[in-house]
Amino acid sequence: MCLQTYPRPNGEKYANESARIFVMHSLDLVNWTKPELLRLKGDDVSVAEMGRMIDPYLVESRQEPGKWWCFYKQNGVSMSYSYDLLDWTYAGHADAGENVCVIPRGDQYVMLHSPKNGIGVMRSNDLVHWVHDAGLITLGQQQWEWARGRITAGFVWDGTSFEGIGKYVMFYHGTGPQDEEIIFDTHACIGIAWSEDLVRWHWPTEGSSPI
Repeated sequence: MCLQTYPRPNGEKYANESARIFVMHSLDLVNWTKPELLRLKGDDVSVAEMGRMIDPYLVESRQEPGKWWCFYKQNGVSMSYSYDLLDWTYAGHADAGENVCVIPRGDQYVMLHSPKNGIGVMRSNDLVHWVHDAGLITLGQQQWEWARGRITAGFVWDGTSFEGIGKYVMFYHGTGPQDEEIIFDTHACIGIAWSEDLVRWHWPTEGSSPI
């Protein structure tokens, strides 16, 4: 499991430059090891020089099983890879928002990310070179006061192989009625949506079931 620190001393609004990324391990999802710092820039870069890092996401390469990639917010989205989750090599960055999530689909990878508002989509064949889809996913934001300010942080779970589900399920963060820059610590909601193709999305309406 990836996780992050989010230090906000002295009333700072967002995590400062000391934010770092960690990993924890478990055999049963109940008992976890202590957090271990990920040296995502490599051992030659000191912890103090690693820079602000948040929003980690781990995904294994389909082309090279055993090669793990970590995507995280820094200079857009930064990318590092490891074969043992201990020794890391920095592999550059791409133009993207925050809260990255990467889903294998067919012979591609689909990245969801969060720009200023909405959820953007990028695609890659190799986890290194990414191309933006046109448009943004904003679901029913215009009708939802609780998400009018911002929709962000889309996380997708692949339920396509599970009997009775057969869909991709997305959980996301909605803030409203104002932008989260105004009400950052309050008025936060979690929404759900689902899709069969990661393109056309559906969400609950009154009297309906999400799956």
